[in-house]
Amino acid sequence: MTVVGEGGTGYERITAARLLSEGLEGPRFTERPWVVRWDLETRTARDLVLEAMPEELRFRTSGTTGEGRTWVRSREQLWDEAGLVADMLAGDDPEAVLSFAPPRHLYGMIVSVLVPARLGLPVWYRPQFAPMPEGTSHERWAVMAIPWTYRILRRRSSWTRRMRRLSLVHSTAKLPSEAVELLEELGDSGSILELLGSTETGVVATRHSRSGDRHWRLCPDFELVRPRPGDGEEPLVVSGPRLARPAEGGAPTEWRMDDYVTALDGRTIEMTYRRGRLVKVNGRRFDLDALEELARSALPCSDLACVPVTDPVIGEHFDLLLVPRPGDDPARIDPTTLLSRLPCRPRRIAVVEGIDRSDTGKLRRLQPDPGLELRRISAK
Repeated sequence: MTVVGEGGTGYERITAARLLSEGLEGPRFTERPWVVRWDLETRTARDLVLEAMPEELRFRTSGTTGEGRTWVRSREQLWDEAGLVADMLAGDDPEAVLSFAPPRHLYGMIVSVLVPARLGLPVWYRPQFAPMPEGTSHERWAVMAIPWTYRILRRRSSWTRRMRRLSLVHSTAKLPSEAVELLEELGDSGSILELLGSTETGVVATRHSRSGDRHWRLCPDFELVRPRPGDGEEPLVVSGPRLARPAEGGAPTEWRMDDYVTALDGRTIEMTYRRGRLVKVNGRRFDLDALEELARSALPCSDLACVPVTDPVIGEHFDLLLVPRPGDDPARIDPTTLLSRLPCRPRRIAVVEGIDRSDTGKLRRLQPDPGLELRRISAK
């Protein structure tokens, strides 16, 4: 049933029980807009979860840093994690949830399905090309974001300006510059809760823009294994009851993550970079996420990515892939300004039709061959 008046034309009203039992599968729940009215359910959300949701759910890693792998999480682990996130949002007193995160992934299952259930709030799921929710009286929203969400919200300023509060949630990936710019535009009416975690661990640490602190605090049910305060920079190793188990084995007692951190105390960490997003060129270490932000500020485009490569002559390096704006002639793009701003020149700059990313915006390990090479940088 497609309804008008519950978010506008195109949003399908579905029951909570149906979402819980079918929400991981098929385009109906990931490619089409829908709304679930948790606020109108007569039974408790926990009872519905216990009755309709499978006892175990399987999630596959995206393959952004290696081969994809299937991980199993119990219904209770997912429910507990949703409770942690819901508690952090409750202080903002949201009236409704708008989610951009597909529920077939762990992050989407938590924030699109179970956090609204925990809060007892209506949730509108908006895939990329759907309209914004309209025709509702809600003025305080929790917004479950993925990287392209911030560009959408900035372009829909007529919608955001009508809201008294937008409490954004962002998971793991480096916060895009457009998110920072959106926060500045929203002023006191906007905030961002950042979640640090992975498919293997779930959420392990958080930070909130309201605190003004750039450091991360571990979730209360997780313990820091490595590093210890004073150890310096090391891969983050944690233990906790929400660790997933691989489909072919038992649950680990601890997990080494892709994030390199320093420990400020037993529960506070500072993140330095993610494995797979770091290259060492001519003896210097460069964070590819930081280079991407510099590149975006210097060269207008639809999308771009710094992709790590291994060159047979110069060893570790990176290529810059560029998606031109509609109507731009790729052959006329001048990278001179870009190259002057980057602290390290890419091995090459190449034009592509699109950049292969996961549903949550993470860069995939393998990218399509470029259609046009703008410039190859000679090794020195």
